[in-house]
Amino acid sequence: MEMLTYVLLLLGALAGGFVSGLAGFGTALMALGIWLYVLPPSLAVPLVLICSVIAQSSTLPSMWKSFNLSLVWPFLIGGLLGVPLGTMMVASADPKVFKLSVGVLILVFSTALYLNKRPLAIKSGGRIADGAIGFAGGILGGLAGLSGPLPILWANIRGWNKHERRGIFQLFNFTVLATALLLQTASDLVELKVVWLALVAFPGTLIGAWAGARVYHALNDKHFGDIVLALLFLSGVTLVWNSLGAH
Repeated sequence: MEMLTYVLLLLGALAGGFVSGLAGFGTALMALGIWLYVLPPSLAVPLVLICSVIAQSSTLPSMWKSFNLSLVWPFLIGGLLGVPLGTMMVASADPKVFKLSVGVLILVFSTALYLNKRPLAIKSGGRIADGAIGFAGGILGGLAGLSGPLPILWANIRGWNKHERRGIFQLFNFTVLATALLLQTASDLVELKVVWLALVAFPGTLIGAWAGARVYHALNDKHFGDIVLALLFLSGVTLVWNSLGAH
């Protein structure tokens, strides 16, 4: 493996771990934008899933008491139903189209959130709507480890506070991504090389998650939301730029 691959692998692990520790999601949003420069989706996606589960597991104990479990269960049920569909799509993903599609998706979400200046608290649809968003997030989680963007947008529309959003993001992502990893492994979609890449990325993921969790506790609702938007937008720009470049 070339030195550039090692450097970008560790950089992606640190960035992904930090964002996951900070926001309860985002390993894929940050790491994919870096790793897809040197890794094909067939390696990058399962690596993201492994590092996401590691990052989520490391910060879950310190966040558990602030979570509202009654908000999370519809997302979990929908997400678990959607993961198998996303997993089946992995093998046929074209690298360039994959990066462009994911990048545009992220840019649309982050821009929509930014333009929403007034606090929302829409209750329509209830648990069924929450489950539908979870289902779509499960598909994206199984496909690319990107289970976070849709629940993030939805939580903003619902008007939930920082701790409520964080609980949904973290518990939903942990469950969906762990399931996606198990399904991909059972479907022989995880190459042996991914295990080696995960071992290299492991320290960066843990250090990043630890640092991100410390920053999270110091943020208020507004600052938390602003950082999430900035990270979403940056990741989307990176993926779109990469997909349109000469590779």
